[in-house]
Amino acid sequence: MELRQLKYFLKAKELLSFTAAAEALNISQSTLSQQIKQLEDEINIPLFNRIGKRIMLTEAGSLFSEYAAQSVNRANDGLVLMKDLSLLQTGRLFIGVTYALRNLLTKALIIFSERYPNIKINVIFGTTRELIDKLDHTDLDCILTFRNESESSSFNYQPLFSSPMTLVVSKNSMLAKKKTITINEILKVPLALPDSGYSTTYFIKKILESKNIEPHISIEINDIPTLLELVKTNNWNTILTAISVNDPELVTIPIIGKHMLREATVISLKEAYQKKSMQEFLAILANILPPQGSLKLQKNQ
Repeated sequence: MELRQLKYFLKAKELLSFTAAAEALNISQSTLSQQIKQLEDEINIPLFNRIGKRIMLTEAGSLFSEYAAQSVNRANDGLVLMKDLSLLQTGRLFIGVTYALRNLLTKALIIFSERYPNIKINVIFGTTRELIDKLDHTDLDCILTFRNESESSSFNYQPLFSSPMTLVVSKNSMLAKKKTITINEILKVPLALPDSGYSTTYFIKKILESKNIEPHISIEINDIPTLLELVKTNNWNTILTAISVNDPELVTIPIIGKHMLREATVISLKEAYQKKSMQEFLAILANILPPQGSLKLQKNQ
């Protein structure tokens, strides 16, 4: 059963004439008659009584017309919906983000929502590990996080910008006036870090392990705002990317050494269709320049 056959049937039902219906549809009468006959053969019941040159709906034809009209209308609604999606008049966008990139996300969301108010956006915060899992299960369209050494061939990685690793201290700390700090100096201070699900913690632990260094970590916590509140007490310090911190009560001190830059990136499924709304969102991201570095993201064509 084809949509075309349903349209032919409905036009014939409307005009009660194969000739008039064919003219209205700009096809030959033989084509219309043949298609309706094929439809009747498929459902195994006549839809029209053919009386000379006249046609009349059968009981089956009258009942079937309601469902045929619903099918055609639903198909037309689907075409309108696809057009609206293409023109960004409807749709949903699911974005995952780590805490460090919340400010960048907020700026992009404000611009995106002003331009495309009919697009509904769902934002999920989580650790990189949690977000990668959701992306892998197609629960998210993309995630904003920091790049790790381990990458999956299933994902696209689009770089955003680089941000330095820093020791985050209270403004009242004796270290607050330092311009830079070394790993060895960090070993002498009490640390509270994000838990191991965060890419930043994984990153810094890998560096320390490569130097055979065992840091003094007093606390690991899976909530960054709470972590920063602890640092404000001046009883602990933490290690985060510079872009993660935007608080006048805290000071970020760049860590000296190789590989102390983190690359923020957008990760998406390689084989998945990239929605037009996601393309536009990424284009907006590409025009937002964070203070820690320049954006590199290119719109995916």
